Amino acid sequence: MATAKQSSYLRDVLKRFFAHRLAMVGAIILLIEILAILLLPSIMGLDPYSIDYMSFGAAPSPAHILGTDDVGRDNFARLIYGGRVSLTVGILSAIVSLLIGVPLGLIAGYFRGKTEVVIMRLADIFMSFPSMILILVLASVLGQSITTVTLVIGFLGWTEFARLTYASVLSIREKDYVQSAIAIGEKSKNIMAKYILPNSLAPVIISFTFRTAQAIITESSLSFLGLGVQPPDPSWGNILYYAQSISVLANQPYLWMPAGILLVLTVLSINFIGDGIRDALDTKMSI
Repeated sequence: MATAKQSSYLRDVLKRFFAHRLAMVGAIILLIEILAILLLPSIMGLDPYSIDYMSFGAAPSPAHILGTDDVGRDNFARLIYGGRVSLTVGILSAIVSLLIGVPLGLIAGYFRGKTEVVIMRLADIFMSFPSMILILVLASVLGQSITTVTLVIGFLGWTEFARLTYASVLSIREKDYVQSAIAIGEKSKNIMAKYILPNSLAPVIISFTFRTAQAIITESSLSFLGLGVQPPDPSWGNILYYAQSISVLANQPYLWMPAGILLVLTVLSINFIGDGIRDALDTKMSI
């Protein structure tokens, strides 16, 4: 009986999601981007690191669709690989934030008392610092690599997941089925894993999508400032970094416009998907 109800609920959620037009547009755009990022390098033989010694800062041509940069590297190849880097950093950093924040929020909401005070005050301390400034400092101190940027962004983003999980657990903890499990002496870890965590994931899933989009913007901002992903590794942010001069902005839009457009489309698409998931999980929404 429970399985049938879960299947019916999942079916309703999927119907509401597929009926959300902006979410579907976002999903299609993101799927096309992911397929292009994964498949085009092998299909077209793209290499973002190889140098064409006959073409330094060349304009678009059949050999180089978006021209080459000032050291002769193919801009289209760097654009595709830059998308791979930016998406990877965004998704993995959001996963890092989730893996830190959800357990802490779960523990704080379930055990309450001193544990709650310590964890939630720690979250308040983290939130009191200007995040971008702290990220800039840590990235400068720890080194400017893809791994460092991913871990720093992920580590500083856990508070959002912790607070959402904490708020959900406070409500779910008072439900009859949880109190019954406590009364019969079931272990706390089993109660949290079987009864509380599954019922508190909806806001976490929604937040995960928005956190991914925010992490992509943060990575691009760091790389644009020269403190994120470092050359020769490409990312959309450091592609934009090399197009700051007035002459490039005015006369060579093929160097920066594709990266800017893809960055905007990716962030908007992920946000649209997050809106669709939020509306799909809302039982008050009509199918």
